[in-house]
Formats: sequence, structure tokens, C-alpha cells
Amino acid sequence: ISICRDLPNIEVITFSVNGISDLEPLHQCQNLSELYLRKNNITSLDELFYLKTLPRLRVLWLAENPCCGPDPHRYRMTVLRNLPSLQKLDNQAVTEEELSQALVDGVEITAPPARRSVENGWSESTASSAARSTIEPESELFSCSLEETNKTQEELDMKLVPRDKYSSFSPQETDCSRKKRNNVLNAILLLMKELDAEGLEIIQQTVVRRLQAFQKKELQEE
Repeated sequence: ISICRDLPNIEVITFSVNGISDLEPLHQCQNLSELYLRKNNITSLDELFYLKTLPRLRVLWLAENPCCGPDPHRYRMTVLRNLPSLQKLDNQAVTEEELSQALVDGVEITAPPARRSVENGWSESTASSAARSTIEPESELFSCSLEETNKTQEELDMKLVPRDKYSSFSPQETDCSRKKRNNVLNAILLLMKELDAEGLEIIQQTVVRRLQAFQKKELQEE
């Protein structure tokens, strides 16, 4: 889910059944309108804190997460109290009566969820992130992401991208650009698993047009 930090303009995210527990990477996705997180590992409704800053969020599917708890009414009221702009929650339309009732029965979330502490006082997520950025060379980060991308391609029964071709960036391209390009590719491949035949045909047609445009541009430059 960390790839979402590099996708601020994304509008629809489908991450159902992915073992996700932390929604912090989503708080910068200001154009997000639909978010599907069914059957993950979100243990606390405090994670909604990161969604309260998303002005366009209208559809949320959070069912079958541990945070839903044993009381469906309390869960729904809490979500709607903190995200009153939702039009649909867990595939069920939100009513004006529910929004009014949520002000009474729902719990207001005013702070992000507490993370497990480590010895130096940092949160676990902060510590692991800092350690990763300081002790792992760029090449290892890129290699790891490439392996993940290739694994996704295998799941989609796609031809793997050769390492030499995948790494053939222009000299002017920065390390940051390479990482962003890799993250965007990985995000596209992950989201493709959620598409049906009609959606994949649209993707195919779009890719063909883009490739033709690139080829035309290259011919003009030559």
C-alpha cells in the first residue's frame, strides 16, 4: 500500500484481501473517491483518521476486517461519524437518517492509531522505515521492487520484463524517477488483477494507442 504515496491523483483503489493493516499511505490521495479494503487486517477504526482528510471519498468497503468488531451498528455509526461524505459503505447506501444517528452513536476519531513502541521510543513503523532508508542501498530497494513486480506478472501469466530492458532509463532520469516509475508499474499490475475481461480490453486498447503514439514520436525525431 506504500505505493499510494507516489499516486496522489489516483481516484479508485482496490486492495481487498491483501493483509493491509495501515492506512497512513492513503492520506495524500486527495482525489480518491472509491476505496475497497474488504478482508484485510485493519484492527482499529482509528485508521479512519487518515481518510478524514480525503475530500472526495464517496465509496468505502471496509467489511470483514477485525476493526468491524462484534457490533455492526456501532462500527457503521463510527465510520459515518468520521466520514460523513460517504454515499456508500460496505456496498450499502448511506441515508440521511444514518448520518444524523451517527452523531449520537458513533465515536469521533481525533488522533491517529498508536503504533507499537520500540526501545528508542519511535513507533515500529517509523523505525522500520528509517532503517530501510538508511541501511539499504538504492540498488537493493530497486531489486526488491523488481522482484515484487515480476511476481505480480507471473500471477497474471504475463511475460517477465528482462532486467536489462526494465532498467534502461535515460541518463537524465534520477533515482527518484526510477523508483516512482517502478512503483507506478507495480500499482498498475496489481490493479489489473481486479479487472474483468471488458476492463482488460480497455487497458489493451489504451496501451496500443500509447505505443503507437510513442513510435510515431520516435520516427519524427529520427
